[in-house]
Amino acid sequence: MRKRALVVGLGIAGMSAAIGLRQAGWTPVIIERAPERRTDGYFVGLMAEGRQAAVDLGIADHLHTRNPPDGGKAWSLTRRGDREPGVGFLHQPGDPAAVVRGDIEAALWRGIGGEATGEPVDVRFATTPVEIDDTGSDVRVLLADVGTGAQYRESFDLVVGADGLRSRVRRTVFGPHEDYMTTWDAMICVFPLREQVPSFAATDSIISARAGRAVWVFGFADRPPTVLLTYRTDDTRRQLAGSTIQRLRTVFSGMDDPAVRHTLTALEQTPEFLFDSVHQVKMPRWSSGRVALSGDAAWCPNLYSGMGATAALRGGSELGRALLEYPDDSDAALTVWESRLRPFITKHQRLARLKQQMFVPSSRPVEAVRSVVLRLACTARERRLATARARTSEGN
Repeated sequence: MRKRALVVGLGIAGMSAAIGLRQAGWTPVIIERAPERRTDGYFVGLMAEGRQAAVDLGIADHLHTRNPPDGGKAWSLTRRGDREPGVGFLHQPGDPAAVVRGDIEAALWRGIGGEATGEPVDVRFATTPVEIDDTGSDVRVLLADVGTGAQYRESFDLVVGADGLRSRVRRTVFGPHEDYMTTWDAMICVFPLREQVPSFAATDSIISARAGRAVWVFGFADRPPTVLLTYRTDDTRRQLAGSTIQRLRTVFSGMDDPAVRHTLTALEQTPEFLFDSVHQVKMPRWSSGRVALSGDAAWCPNLYSGMGATAALRGGSELGRALLEYPDDSDAALTVWESRLRPFITKHQRLARLKQQMFVPSSRPVEAVRSVVLRLACTARERRLATARARTSEGN
């Protein structure tokens, strides 16, 4: 009889885990609190490890990428609002694949639909766990229908909590959020634009970064850009009170450049956006008995790291591999899974502090140093592109 696993969360981490479990011969069941699947979403730069995980999970052929030709142009706006050649997220080493979150989830959705295997995963919307009881021989879960409140119990051989930064599974099994969520004294707001900032090309990326606050516009090849507004604050709880739009207009007052003006106006018109405080999740172990966590629930590297989607995909792929290697010993499988993945996660959690300074410098001196570093990086990139073009011309 095939082992059954409950996966809590229909995001990237959850669907990746479900596919990994199915590859290992398990029968996964996914529950999702929302009444339907999310689409669209904000910019994601999928790194090499994430692209390889997509191959391992069998979804690479379904993944639509949106990289502008030659990586696209990036512009850095000065304090006067003038534009200078800049270095965008897609210009960093590793050649990230430009996607929105929904692109990855759409590919995973096709994967769990069983097109290749003929084994669709059981997905239950508007369903949430109420109690999780690890008996040692199985995990008995009390499930509830969010709409009706009806409850029922089911038993599973493993539960995987992939329900995000403020994971209900983590809180239920491992303890309060405060025990694991580190505070970064920063806020983010992300949303899609309907149209590009005026006077810029459709595929351009635009960065307006000042001490303590920044606006990033991420350009794509075949859709309007998405936006990241981010700023530093020593009171994140206060930021979440009142009108988000008014809060952001106050924070970005004085930054009178085209990107700031356009994005703040667009925010007032967008039907949906994400506004939240920035955290990382740090845990001594990602599993307890027959309950494991994956993705942001386990290790949230945060948006500044640029590795959230990549880590979530890799987490599911590696989980499946470990369970396939240890089919009769889930404890050993979870231990091996974590030992393979943790060095990668730890590395990128640490790098996120440095990357935060690139996204939103903490002071005027750091802002000045950042500008110099990016100018040098921009010059180096232009030289590499010129050399590549020359070699191509010679080859023709």
